[in-house]
Amino acid sequence: MTGNGAEQVPAKGALKQIVRASDAVPPLPVFSQAVISMGQVYVSGCIGCTEDYLVVQGGIQHQTRAALENISKILDAAGSDMKHVIKVTVYLVHMARDFELMNEVYEEFFPYESMPARTCIGVSALPMGAFVEIECIAAIP
Repeated sequence: MTGNGAEQVPAKGALKQIVRASDAVPPLPVFSQAVISMGQVYVSGCIGCTEDYLVVQGGIQHQTRAALENISKILDAAGSDMKHVIKVTVYLVHMARDFELMNEVYEEFFPYESMPARTCIGVSALPMGAFVEIECIAAIP
């Protein structure tokens, strides 16, 4: 067990550890919240939803905040945090409408001095009708 009651499960051969953050939205059965390998943590895509898998109401900014808060909990469980994020990938359903609004919330989590590399991709749809999905890779200090 690590911070916040998280469990790191070593995989066979110990080339990777599965991260399970008990205070984050639970993953669906087809993927892990995150995987640790070679000093980095790979966080699966997070949409802005509740622990009951209901998309957060209020639009793109509320969904972005919920997704990034969930990522923060997962990183904490893995022994990292937002300031150690190296690369972020953002998927947006409505790029033209939501890009600037998403960025306003994104900047609250990643100050200019420590911005990670990022790619933002427009997609036709996301799970559960979400407007945004965010994944990242972070170093473990």
